[in-house]
Amino acid sequence: MPTQFNFEADLVSRAMTLLDHFRHAKLKLATAESCTGGMVAGILTEIAGSSDVVERGFVTYSNEAKAELLGVPMALIAAHGAVSEEVARAMAAGALAHSRADVAVSITGIAGPGGGSAAKPVGLVHFAAARRAGTVLHRREVFTGDRAAVRRAAAATALALALAAAS
Repeated sequence: MPTQFNFEADLVSRAMTLLDHFRHAKLKLATAESCTGGMVAGILTEIAGSSDVVERGFVTYSNEAKAELLGVPMALIAAHGAVSEEVARAMAAGALAHSRADVAVSITGIAGPGGGSAAKPVGLVHFAAARRAGTVLHRREVFTGDRAAVRRAAAATALALALAAAS
């Protein structure tokens, strides 16, 4: 991979594959990120020409941001927790509702080193990818490693899930 990229070669390669697929399918993408803090949008927009695919990105780190920017009901967050399948699905649906994208991918998790519990350990990440007028895909992963490793793995998984939703 070229050295001008600020992200690891594997992530850039995955992002290029996604951009090529979306470009050929004439699809736009929105991201809704919590624990990755905009990393997925950052990887995609690191690549020149990504503006023909990336419609917008939401960084919704707080519960209030999830509610205000994406329309995730606070009652849903209270009932299931911010790191849950239900909230990941609502984030993806909200990103579609608040954008002109065809596909949205969401990420919500616990990157660590603190914040985990027995029920929701550090490294737990929920993903969703929604296609307008289509089904919503969900994925649950528990990644190991430090905060940076969890975030990198989450970004890679989000790219893969968005690609699957577009296929």
